[in-house]
Amino acid sequence: MEASKEFMEEKESTQPEPQREAASFICSRDTLDGVYPPLLLAINACRQGMDASVFFTFMGLNAIRKGWAKKVKFQPPGFMGAIPGMCSLATGMMKKKIENAGIPDIQDMMDMAQAEGVRFVGCQMTVDMMELCEDDFIEGVEIWTAEDYIKYAKTCKINMFT
Repeated sequence: MEASKEFMEEKESTQPEPQREAASFICSRDTLDGVYPPLLLAINACRQGMDASVFFTFMGLNAIRKGWAKKVKFQPPGFMGAIPGMCSLATGMMKKKIENAGIPDIQDMMDMAQAEGVRFVGCQMTVDMMELCEDDFIEGVEIWTAEDYIKYAKTCKINMFT
């Protein structure tokens, strides 16, 4: 009986670990309400034991460019956003609310996300369209084609366009 137990324990230890579940989030806007959701969700996916990535495309790509995290603004929806000065006023108000709620700013959230293991991925088509290169991005950013992303997304348990 003891030999059987030892054999089973040895067999279990040689089995490959099951692949971790994965989550993928798409960020297509470089606004406060476009960047916070995928970062927050990806951080929490990692904390739940999942692999997590954020695919930055179109204007969302700006969020992972060097020096751009501080430039992220809040764009009021509808005609309010068209009023001169409203974007700056709304951004100031939102950043104050974020600070008062004890929520880290975008740069700190991005640092937290990378420290938690969130993978930052830039869209190759958008990189080409904006005539950017890998040196334009913060450290740790990977560049994938849409095909690469779709292949990865097919393996994910969660895919969200935030």
